[in-house]
Amino acid sequence: MTNTGMFFRMLLSAVFRRRSRAVMAVVASLVGAATLFCLAMICIAVPQQMNQEMRAYGANLIVTPLADSENGKSGIDDAMVEHTTQMVSAKGSEKHATYRYENVRVNAAPYVMAGVNPAQVRNLNHHWVVDGSWPSAGKVLVGRDVADAMGLKVGGSITIGYRASDNAASSGQASQSGTDGTSDGQTSSGSTDAQQTQNGHVSSDIMDTSGTEFRVAGIVDTGGSEDSIIYALAGDVDKLTGSTRGVDVIEYSSGASDLTALVNSINDMTSMHVKAQQVTKITASDTRVITMLQTLFWIVSLVVLVFTLVGVGTTISSIVSQRRNEIGLRKALGASSHAIGVEFYVESAVYGLLGGLLGTATGYGMARWLCATVFERSIGFNWWLAVVSVVFSALVAVVASIPPVHRATRIDPAVVLREE
Repeated sequence: MTNTGMFFRMLLSAVFRRRSRAVMAVVASLVGAATLFCLAMICIAVPQQMNQEMRAYGANLIVTPLADSENGKSGIDDAMVEHTTQMVSAKGSEKHATYRYENVRVNAAPYVMAGVNPAQVRNLNHHWVVDGSWPSAGKVLVGRDVADAMGLKVGGSITIGYRASDNAASSGQASQSGTDGTSDGQTSSGSTDAQQTQNGHVSSDIMDTSGTEFRVAGIVDTGGSEDSIIYALAGDVDKLTGSTRGVDVIEYSSGASDLTALVNSINDMTSMHVKAQQVTKITASDTRVITMLQTLFWIVSLVVLVFTLVGVGTTISSIVSQRRNEIGLRKALGASSHAIGVEFYVESAVYGLLGGLLGTATGYGMARWLCATVFERSIGFNWWLAVVSVVFSALVAVVASIPPVHRATRIDPAVVLREE
């Protein structure tokens, strides 16, 4: 029989002759591998899915024209919208919507009207609750606050008036107020309650209720400042105002890995005359949840790793103690300390591999169950993570066996045989 054959025969004999100890070592590795694999699967898959879902709750990046630039008066034209969108999409997936804001009057009361592309807005803001339908030609979508204030119902009518004097000093301010409102997560421009005055008194045309009649296609309820805005097709806003200009706000839901760097790259392009900023509420919530999960993963992983090392190390120490006489006899017959050490290391690695295989399968089952019951998400099997889990389990078992194996290689055969 060759030396290799004898080695594996002795290894199998050692494992099967001490099955209870072998089972304890395998169970220790199994528990560690199952826990670590389960947590790793959750910490990798869940944040990715949560990031995608959070992006459905509106924009995490907005772009507005600089107030002191020509764009501040004429808005962001189509060419600049396309250029900015290309910059955003180059850093990851993106969805966007554009808004043109105008100050209008409804029954002489001031409101903000937004010209939008309904398909873009709907794709960007999945959390909007719309009673009725989205705006279409001659039909508007009104915010819940507007509908309650005006007593509007779906299918009713609303007369919207536009006065150039209301927008003469604020043609570029709607986007600026929208920027201020969105910095904490609200992705629409603020409304204005400024009234035109003349010689210190409200001007006479403030009571002018004439305008263009629109049908109420639907009522939107978001729980935010969007509820105080009237939404119409961009073309209808052009007709109402009698002019065509660029948009005041571009909202993006960006999948960029480094959103701050993307914002800086846009702002560094001074020739674009636009300003980009993060929607901090969405971004901060996303980052906070992911950070909490990662912190939990590292804390629990450290604790589990310590327990695994202790469990495997204790088991190997017990095996060394039981085989003390055998080790002494083998050394007396000429076995080297290196050969004895290799045998124990391989035995530990076998325990780690078995525990890693069983633990990885168990951990995947636990991860699927937790994702389904706690996070209400499905999760797929990650093969490369499974390989890492099995190999890591074997390495941990080998590392845990170093102290007891070191003691085994220092056993004095003369002392052991004298005791016999």
